[in-house]
Amino acid sequence: MHLGTEQTDRGIAALVGRMADSFSRLVSQHITLARLELAEDAKAMGLDVARIVAFVPFVLVGYVFLCGALAVALAAWMGYAWALTAVGALNVVGGGLGIWRAVSRLQNRHMMDDTSQELSRSVAVLTTGNHSATPSSQPRNVLKEPPNAQ
Repeated sequence: MHLGTEQTDRGIAALVGRMADSFSRLVSQHITLARLELAEDAKAMGLDVARIVAFVPFVLVGYVFLCGALAVALAAWMGYAWALTAVGALNVVGGGLGIWRAVSRLQNRHMMDDTSQELSRSVAVLTTGNHSATPSSQPRNVLKEPPNAQ
């Protein structure tokens, strides 16, 4: 009888050890996912900012010429002072709307959305004991695009 209790104790200890190892692996996989996703999001945002910066000088030069031409065309009907005022007001309103739209897009951007979904799924599995939703032992591709993709 004593031998059976010892085997049961070793079995429980082994189960607890495997559970601790699995939990540790899960946490490390969540950290890895968070790092990869954060790096991917930062890279995507950096490329978008670089594209904007590259084309801003062209837009500004063209814009200045268009505003000057519009002011000269309007000056025939309302004089240079009012024409310049109208073009300036149009620019202020348009620029304000553009800034407002850009700020609202930045506020609505969801960073690390895959990580939060995976973390929520893991928490649900751990709290409910639903083993059917347990992630497989095979690692899945967490990148949205392959490494070194252009």
